[in-house]
Amino acid sequence: MTVLAHGVGSRTDLPLPLGLALYGAGAAILVSFTVLLLFWRRPRLGDATSGHPLPPWVQRAADSTVLRRCLQAAALAVAVLVLLVALAGPRDPADNLAPWVLYVTFWVGLVPASLLLGPVWRVANPLRLLARGLRVGAGPPRGAGRLPELGLWPAAASLLAFVWLELVYPDRSEPATVAVFLLGYAVVHLAAAAWFGEEWFARADGFEVYSTVLARLSPVGRRDDGAVVVRSPLTTATAAPDAAGLAAVVVVLLGSTGFDGLSRTVWWQAGPGAADDTLSGTLGLAACTGLVAVLYLLGTRLSGRLGRLPLRPQPRLYAASVVPIAIGYTVAHYFSLLVLDGQRTWILASDPLGTGADLFGTAGNVVDLRAVGPDLIAYVQVAAVVLGHVVGVVLAHEKAMRVAPRAPASDQLPLVVVMVLFTVAGLGLLFGF
Repeated sequence: MTVLAHGVGSRTDLPLPLGLALYGAGAAILVSFTVLLLFWRRPRLGDATSGHPLPPWVQRAADSTVLRRCLQAAALAVAVLVLLVALAGPRDPADNLAPWVLYVTFWVGLVPASLLLGPVWRVANPLRLLARGLRVGAGPPRGAGRLPELGLWPAAASLLAFVWLELVYPDRSEPATVAVFLLGYAVVHLAAAAWFGEEWFARADGFEVYSTVLARLSPVGRRDDGAVVVRSPLTTATAAPDAAGLAAVVVVLLGSTGFDGLSRTVWWQAGPGAADDTLSGTLGLAACTGLVAVLYLLGTRLSGRLGRLPLRPQPRLYAASVVPIAIGYTVAHYFSLLVLDGQRTWILASDPLGTGADLFGTAGNVVDLRAVGPDLIAYVQVAAVVLGHVVGVVLAHEKAMRVAPRAPASDQLPLVVVMVLFTVAGLGLLFGF
């Protein structure tokens, strides 16, 4: 089944020696840090009050309750269709629309949509519409107001559950599995929203939080006064608050993409993952996520100790700097999947139930493997990883300038070293090193 073959490439896809790519990537980060040390000695990025307002009609559309409800209703209709196809469509996963929509079009497509337009899933989340309908006549939620204590930790757990399904569970591509996941996910989150209120989705719905995290690097954002503005993506990244649990969310994203690359290496397939079972996959995913967490905590704590900052908030303070790194890994791993395997969604959408229909005239099409060449894929992968880490170094330096303006910039070196390790390991796993 190819729906989960993420198309992250192999060592032979790289149009230059892997060693040169690794050395070059590490050097790019160290050179960037050196330039920052010399020329970036005070905060330079904007804040939550900066940005150029978009036209009034854009503001009205962004604030329109009617538009939000229409988008949520449309998303709900698509979700119901996908569920119907998963239950009553073709049994062969390769011919069933549901796995392709969930794992490719939605999960991967959420990345470019959120980077370009902002937190789109917060606006179009159909669970919000269902929760509002179920709440009619039920009175106020009993647990309202208790969520701030949890931060984004529930979202981290929600994302971990999904990536486990996507990367570990053997029958993940089976239509029945997709149907069970969609129903179970909806029931769990609707039940929680009935207790905590609609704020639950902003803190615990893994997909909504994922979209919001990605949107930290979108040029579209909101100022403190609520105006929809266009501003530098770096400004947006620093203007958004660093909520508790944000570091856990990005650690899950980094750890899961790391395991995705590891699971495709010869070492894994011939060694720990030879059994190709749920246990080995679960342990591998847990180990990769745990390793990323330890390295990140070590880097932030050492940087904080050198800067004489309190230890407790260190992971949260630098969480924004890890977001572009997570996005870089995500783009590197899923770019070719969206461009190539994403074509399957539009092909199967013409005949979703396998009845011989051809609603959009695409049922007879085949995936065009020439849509993007291996050289371009490799260049995008390397550029995404390196750029993500360079931007992460910039954001970490900016944060340090704000929270400890008198501390030597060299205090950030432990965190930079960790970023270099992430870069080298990420590229090595990406290309089957």
